[in-house]
Amino acid sequence: MNEGVEWAVHVCLLLDWLGSDEPVSTTRLASGYELPPPYLNKQLQALARAGILASTPGARGGFRLVRPLEKITMMDVVTAIEGPDEAFQCTEIRRRGMGANRAERAFEVPCTVHTAMRNAEFAWRRALAAQTLADIRARTERLLPTMGERVRAWYELN
Repeated sequence: MNEGVEWAVHVCLLLDWLGSDEPVSTTRLASGYELPPPYLNKQLQALARAGILASTPGARGGFRLVRPLEKITMMDVVTAIEGPDEAFQCTEIRRRGMGANRAERAFEVPCTVHTAMRNAEFAWRRALAAQTLADIRARTERLLPTMGERVRAWYELN
């Protein structure tokens, strides 16, 4: 999984803590984490295509949340950034090399490697779908009760 998923989740939390209905520029969002704005913009555009953020073009443009954090799951963000494809792609290597001359019936039972990976991915996807960004925000605020205030203060000064 690429770092864009981490960046996307953090920016969604940041936008919620800022609480603004006005769009926030990519450059401004990137500055809070010292991220490269062009690369962050790609992640934010993906979130906009997924209906998580709204993108406003122009000099006063930027991004804002369009759904409350309670309606955004971790899986929503992962899918927006990484796409919907399964992480593991079985290429059926058991049919090559020493398995190349085996009868077709030898492959009627699904590959056990593929089955194990698929089961793990389903569990992973279920776990991510069960966690909202509001859950992540709440855990963060339990550990750092002043996080929202700190974010707002930093962005007011910078």
